[in-house]
Amino acid sequence: MFDKVLVANRGEIAVRVMRACAELGVDTVAVYSDADKHGGHVRYADEAYNVGPARAADSYLDGEAVVDAAQAAGADAIHPGYGFLAENADFAARVEAADGITWVGPASDAMERLGEKTHARRVMDDADVPIVPGTTEPVTDAEAVTEFGDEHGYPVAIKAEGGGGGRGMKVVESADEAEEALESAKREGEAYFSNDSVYLERYLQNPRHIEVQIVADDPDGDAGVDADRSLGESDVVHLGERDCSLQRRHQKVIEEGPSPALSDELRERIGEAARRGVAAADYTNAGTVEFLVEEDVDRDPSEPLGPDTPFYFLEVNTRIQVEHTVTEELTGIDIVKEQLRVASGEGLSVSQDDVALDGHAIEFRINAENAAKEFQPANEGRLDTYDPPGGIGVRVDDALRQGDELVTDYDSMIAKLIVWAPDREECLARSKRALAEYDLEGVVTIVPFHRLMLDDERFVDGTHTTKYLDEELDEALIAEAQEKWGTESASASDDDEEVSEREFTVEVNGKRFEVELEERGAPAIPMPEGGAGGSGGGQQRPPQAKSDDGGDDAVDVAEGGEAIEAEMQGTILSVDVDEGDEVAAGDVVCVLEAMKMENDVVAERGGTVASVHVGEGDSVDMGDVLIVLE
Repeated sequence: MFDKVLVANRGEIAVRVMRACAELGVDTVAVYSDADKHGGHVRYADEAYNVGPARAADSYLDGEAVVDAAQAAGADAIHPGYGFLAENADFAARVEAADGITWVGPASDAMERLGEKTHARRVMDDADVPIVPGTTEPVTDAEAVTEFGDEHGYPVAIKAEGGGGGRGMKVVESADEAEEALESAKREGEAYFSNDSVYLERYLQNPRHIEVQIVADDPDGDAGVDADRSLGESDVVHLGERDCSLQRRHQKVIEEGPSPALSDELRERIGEAARRGVAAADYTNAGTVEFLVEEDVDRDPSEPLGPDTPFYFLEVNTRIQVEHTVTEELTGIDIVKEQLRVASGEGLSVSQDDVALDGHAIEFRINAENAAKEFQPANEGRLDTYDPPGGIGVRVDDALRQGDELVTDYDSMIAKLIVWAPDREECLARSKRALAEYDLEGVVTIVPFHRLMLDDERFVDGTHTTKYLDEELDEALIAEAQEKWGTESASASDDDEEVSEREFTVEVNGKRFEVELEERGAPAIPMPEGGAGGSGGGQQRPPQAKSDDGGDDAVDVAEGGEAIEAEMQGTILSVDVDEGDEVAAGDVVCVLEAMKMENDVVAERGGTVASVHVGEGDSVDMGDVLIVLE
């Protein structure tokens, strides 16, 4: 097993991975942007490295900076979580090429094969996995779209090669729309995924979104050589399916497992198809094979879809997914630990015969969004109250804590609520209880929407499709739920409490650290004339002494003098000046140790040392006077 893993992500998924590492006795390294300097994943990790400014392209998506941080920390593996660089084959290859660092995920070449949708379709087709009628080569002109529509019927979906979540997908209802939709899909593909290649699929009218979680190893080195080989005690294990059909604009909102719509026979067919396709793709580690299943909108909810129901391969997600928690609750298998075991060479701890689904589980994405305003994400807020639910069968994956400011630079997710019960009916009831207990104030969330859905007939019956929220649900009901159960974001400008940020640089054993302290309710930190605040982008300064405007009760400061105070609680390691010494602005007057780091305390402006009030080894509190200048 690894000694130290860098988690190339943020928020709840970073903490989720770190918890698995902790249980395996593995140290963890966080990376963070300037926007996430107070992030929960930074607090949780054993050590943390700043990889750039708030903009994701300059920090979390900077593969070179992430690998540099891993090397600086002495990490022997990188786990990407989901999102950001998790499905970036080039980044995986960069990690694979780095000396002494292991990529926790599928091999970069396998990621590249399955990340290209047309290639993935060819692999699945060759492995006898049903695919939606469509092209297996990129499409470049509108004529190909109209020819496909004439052959297979409209509507036709134009999809970006690198797309996902509905981005880069356009639906063509008639031949007249083909040219405009093609150009639009190509533009989105280039903008979002730096790839303007697109392909075509028949657009299914009433689809359910079913996905199969797999974990794979290759102990014999022959995975994928023969798609017809026995999959008994195997390289590929599937852990059951999840139903992700409740979506808004192709973005999942609630996920559950097992699917309430599948018969056992259909469930087995889909699971085996997933194993077969993954084996043919020479794939290892965790992944998810996604399928579309044709829903019968007229079926009785008590009669699940039979074994002859059409289902089609959609794509492979070459990473762990947001909703992996549902499968963990059903199987008792820690998927992140399995990822680490495979990557470290230990191999899977489970075989297909070990997998048994128990009960029912539902995941609710607790996003900072206002469902009544078309799920508009919050652009600010602070968790004035944060008290998640508990009790039997309730799990919360999060990273934020009460008092934390909402970071809106990346995504809107605050947490994930996962509820388990022996059957779906009890799971729905338990979910109602848990959501009612979830106490969040200061940030708008979609908890009211989730509570609404637990009384929605279509969702409760399990007959909804991926189009239900966008095309059928009465939006007035969402507004009523938001008004009844909702909270609003508390603007930071409404808070009268002053916040002072103190920024400085320290060095420990040759390693440079940028340290930022935040003090609430304190007066603003005086700055030298012509100076700029710490957020101005200039070089960060060590903690500055405050100019005295009236003196301290216990220390006599002459008019115009300066009392240099401790910026934090700590221990004096050295005093570098004596009474009568002349000092200039920026000179170090003493060294303070706090939080296991050495901090140079400097004079804000020049003068003569009038008195020294501390000695080596003294303990001081924040605000204590250390040196007085005149």
